[in-house]
Amino acid sequence: MKTALNAVACATAAFTISSLFASCSGISQQNSSNEFSYLYENLPFEMEIVSRPAIPDRTVKILDFGGNGNGIFDNTQAFKDAIATLSKKGGGHLVVTPGIWKTGPIELCSNMDLHLDRDAVILFDSSRELYPIIGTSFEGLDTYRCESPIHAENCENVAITGEGVIDGNGQDWRPLKKSKVTGSQWKEKLAKGGVTDEKASCWYPSREYMDAEKMADMNVLPKDMSLEEVEKYKDFLRPVMVSLRNCTNVLLEGCTFQNSPAWNIHPLMCTNLIVKDVIVRNPAYAQNGDGIDIESCTNTVLTGSTFDVGDDGICIKSGKDEDGRVRGIPTKGLIVDDCTVYHGHGGFVVGSEMSGGVEDVKVSNCRFLGTDVGLRFKSKRGRGGVVKNIHISDMYMTDIVTETLLFDLFYGGKSAVEALEDGNGEAVVETIEADETTPAFRDIYIDNVVCNGAGRAMYFNGLPEMPVRNINIRNCVITSKKGVEICRSEDVTLENVVVTAEEGEPVVSSEVRNLVIK
Repeated sequence: MKTALNAVACATAAFTISSLFASCSGISQQNSSNEFSYLYENLPFEMEIVSRPAIPDRTVKILDFGGNGNGIFDNTQAFKDAIATLSKKGGGHLVVTPGIWKTGPIELCSNMDLHLDRDAVILFDSSRELYPIIGTSFEGLDTYRCESPIHAENCENVAITGEGVIDGNGQDWRPLKKSKVTGSQWKEKLAKGGVTDEKASCWYPSREYMDAEKMADMNVLPKDMSLEEVEKYKDFLRPVMVSLRNCTNVLLEGCTFQNSPAWNIHPLMCTNLIVKDVIVRNPAYAQNGDGIDIESCTNTVLTGSTFDVGDDGICIKSGKDEDGRVRGIPTKGLIVDDCTVYHGHGGFVVGSEMSGGVEDVKVSNCRFLGTDVGLRFKSKRGRGGVVKNIHISDMYMTDIVTETLLFDLFYGGKSAVEALEDGNGEAVVETIEADETTPAFRDIYIDNVVCNGAGRAMYFNGLPEMPVRNINIRNCVITSKKGVEICRSEDVTLENVVVTAEEGEPVVSSEVRNLVIK
């Protein structure tokens, strides 16, 4: 039974919460003289200050290796030869001059900067034979995928910089839902071949893709399939566009990354990562078209960047279920500052693959303009992992379709909009015993959020065996259709929060212990 708190007898419900909040003292940081030092001021956790990778002062041009930027020539070998030459010499800058540089996959090496001049476009050929199937990680699981268009593994001092564009030609890889596009776009897609499902509601690149999706779990084929069996479904194994695995000292700066086959940028188990002033774009209808997925990384700065994508904008992960727990590497030491997210399922998102944990995160000075959710924390039973010590401040949002702030421990693989259309689930939730597979979200501090227009101000949907704990929210002004709903949570403090809701009570709660409203 939901219990109304602070009922207000007027058509527009509003409440003000003021006074008590647990403050976090800043910890002095190492070094204070590099360009990112300002981001570490009053940082409420210890984190090494990141520095740019050390790239040797040596430059070659793709033109020097037989490259041709006419949009027709295959530059795959030219990129291989240029990078091999740099590698033999100890590294340097590979400059891509203005033009359309069509190519197959590019493998980066240590001590290297891939630099795109203004008006340079790297366009990846979508021919499947160019992308061998490899063992990797996707959706937090160890699995098979096609090789990524840009990739590096076990490298140090790696950079992608400049003012150019990297385009993954993702429309040739991704399925397409009819409901997400216009009639003319749908007809155009059908005219290019492929197949549709029985209801003609979704287009697929091939029948093999459609068959694979039926047997897959969240885009991952069954683990017991051999490589030979997997080969049949190669169309289904669309890669992330930029895959950086086990790399140290990484910089992405200035470029536009767009139109990815699956996720756009995926740093996995990287250390000392800087993402600065990039633009990340995918069509709003792009299936699994995440902006950036920072997974099991240590010491990361993401700043000054813009996202307009088909799935979550800025997403933080650490592996899924047993695979993530066995890996056991959290995303730890992360600063996100001065970023904008336009379309996306969530602006800043943690989960749902968070089985290795997420901790010591600061997010500040961001704009979410038209995302499905603003701040989105999601997981489910079976994940395990702990998300803790998250500090969020100075967030500005408009036209948020569902919640300004969402904790959903019953995530079912759907976007928040789809979940809202289906309702919030069962009124009575079965209680089970907590164990290593139980996810936990706790010790989260949110300060100064302004949201003009949301479907619901906040929704907390914790587990009965593991409530969402120690959530401290202060200095917020939110206008929304519905107010705040808090379920299965513990030690929640709302201080100086003003919510103006069009309908219903401003705050309702269910199975909540120690809710403080001031």
